[in-house]
Amino acid sequence: MHLADADPLRGSAVVTLSRPDQLNAQSPTMWAALTRARRDLPGDIRVVVLRGEGRAFSAGLDRALFADAEHGIRSLPALPQHEATARIAEWQDAFDWSSRADLVSVAAVHGHAIGGGFQLALGADIRIVADDAQFTMAEPSLGIVPDLGGTKRLVDLVGYSRAAEICLTGRRVGAVEAVDIGLASRMVAVEGLDAAIEHTVRALLAVDRDAAAETKALLAGAMRRTQVEQQAAERDAQYRRLRTLAGLDAED
Repeated sequence: MHLADADPLRGSAVVTLSRPDQLNAQSPTMWAALTRARRDLPGDIRVVVLRGEGRAFSAGLDRALFADAEHGIRSLPALPQHEATARIAEWQDAFDWSSRADLVSVAAVHGHAIGGGFQLALGADIRIVADDAQFTMAEPSLGIVPDLGGTKRLVDLVGYSRAAEICLTGRRVGAVEAVDIGLASRMVAVEGLDAAIEHTVRALLAVDRDAAAETKALLAGAMRRTQVEQQAAERDAQYRRLRTLAGLDAED
């Protein structure tokens, strides 16, 4: 995995999964690197793009981890529950790209996004997919569960019934369906993905940073609020913005 400035798109960065020979299969080492990349982003970065090198976004969990009794999935049952779940919690941190109000994350998905790859895309704010994208939540088919933050995010996006059908059958969701059900915001031809991502990043960077952060916070909290509560949150956010634009401190 590597992190690079998306210069000349100053204010943005690109995080690339870089195991193309393994279709960017994931491991705890990769998850630690993703967590570090998220936490260490410079303060002037407003937009981050998540993408995979080569033919796929990510084929999910490296199957070698099922045979690794020391570091892989097989190591967890031998641990006390609190140690095993703490280790999973560390892994989950790698998939949380949407919780920072001051950062907008965009997943550029092409080819397969399986299991952990699917969940990494779900952890972004925006998903733009190539027409060859295929999402699969394969964990139940392997006898395990999706445990990298994807279950709630998928339900929030597509609803319980669709999420249950997708996860419990392990079927593939293609790019057209992903857009139709709200899993992705836009589909483009695979050869046009780079241009679409650049256009989106430029558009995101053109918006006032503080206004974008306030709006993102409103959207992120909308599902847990009633309409009345949401309108109150909108009023408070607007007051803060107007005070700032007027050159007044919030406490004046």
